[in-house]
Amino acid sequence: MLEKLTGALTRYWDIFIISLPRIGLALLIVIVGVFLAGWVSNIFRKHIGNKADDPLMRRFLSRTIKVIIIILVCFLGLQTAGLSGIAGAILATAGASAVVIGFAFKDIAENFIAGVILAFNRPFNVDETIQIDNTFGKVKDMAFRYTRIKTFDGRDIYIPNADVLKKPVINYTGSGFYRMEFSVGIAYESSIDKAMTIIQDCMDNADFLVQDEEHQNFVIEDNLSASSVDLKVLFWVETADYRKGSLQIRGKMIRMIKEKMEEAEIYLPCPIMEVKNYQPAGKLQLTCDQG
Repeated sequence: MLEKLTGALTRYWDIFIISLPRIGLALLIVIVGVFLAGWVSNIFRKHIGNKADDPLMRRFLSRTIKVIIIILVCFLGLQTAGLSGIAGAILATAGASAVVIGFAFKDIAENFIAGVILAFNRPFNVDETIQIDNTFGKVKDMAFRYTRIKTFDGRDIYIPNADVLKKPVINYTGSGFYRMEFSVGIAYESSIDKAMTIIQDCMDNADFLVQDEEHQNFVIEDNLSASSVDLKVLFWVETADYRKGSLQIRGKMIRMIKEKMEEAEIYLPCPIMEVKNYQPAGKLQLTCDQG
């Protein structure tokens, strides 16, 4: 028994020694292939991919090319090492176990397929401001399994591609324009027409607003509150920098309208509180501090 075991080990050792050059060559092919895959991917991204207008597509395709080259190099290495049977077995096993693997890695496969679909057809681009559920920020990257969004408070949020594909996506910067609004309350004794004319003049003379036939800025009567008549101001801004730029423009409009209202002696009233005394007798003494 020992002699048979020793003989078998000796034969396997001899086979290994004979196959050693092919195994070394196979390892060399794999190592060189991995470096080659990275080099080809970088060449595609820097030279060919730069001609594309879609940076997310460029990154996705460069990564896909790298993965495909590495897989082909690994199979070539197995063939060179004389392990073609293993390569064929891997392919056969992959086909036979596709269903089992599909159930086991359902989420991974779903996100990967969604990533492929989003690479060719999606409602956003890099550096555009989007909202998915409660996640609001700029798109920074898209990988095989997730999309990375940078929120405006500095957090990196990774959303599975399947969620990006299935859930509603609100794109705030896709068209380049966004309509903002705020309310202005004036006293009941003030002239509504005069106030609306002042607000409209402010928007017409603001060169930092978007004003054309498609994007019109206007003011409307919105609500009768307890202490004021509320006017709603609606105007269009460019959204290249949605969070900072649009909020700064909104602040400029609020400041401008307030100053023009004060010049025209149209004041913005404070909330009025009505106090009732339900006691049948006695007096209610009130004091007013004018300081």
